[in-house]
Amino acid sequence: MIVDPLTATMRIAASGLEAQGTRLRVVAENIANADSTATVPGGDPYRRKTIAFSTAMDRTIGAETVRIKQIGVDRSDFQLVHDPAHPAADENGYVKRPNVTTLIEMMDMREASRSYESSMVMIEQARSMMTRTVDMLKG
Repeated sequence: MIVDPLTATMRIAASGLEAQGTRLRVVAENIANADSTATVPGGDPYRRKTIAFSTAMDRTIGAETVRIKQIGVDRSDFQLVHDPAHPAADENGYVKRPNVTTLIEMMDMREASRSYESSMVMIEQARSMMTRTVDMLKG
């Protein structure tokens, strides 16, 4: 099956849109839970989620597209804060805080947003070229 280059471009860009959209959702969830502690004394708080990408050959267009390889969790240590009055405090008065660093999440969000926008621009340009081609064939 032969696919024209503009259709292939749109499919590649669409795979990027989907991947970066998922990345934005993961980052948003991390930011939303940056202060989510455990509900029981000594329990674990929210654990930061991570996302990994891979490429996959799309045989219909003959090109590699991006795919989500895995949504995992960050196994780094939790920060301990001494707050004996907190409901999640352990027997020594320490509360485990999520391993989410808001500044890192904001940078990830900015990068994902820019990648998402780049994919959108590619799709818009391919659509515009298709429209111009059809208009030229009409006239």
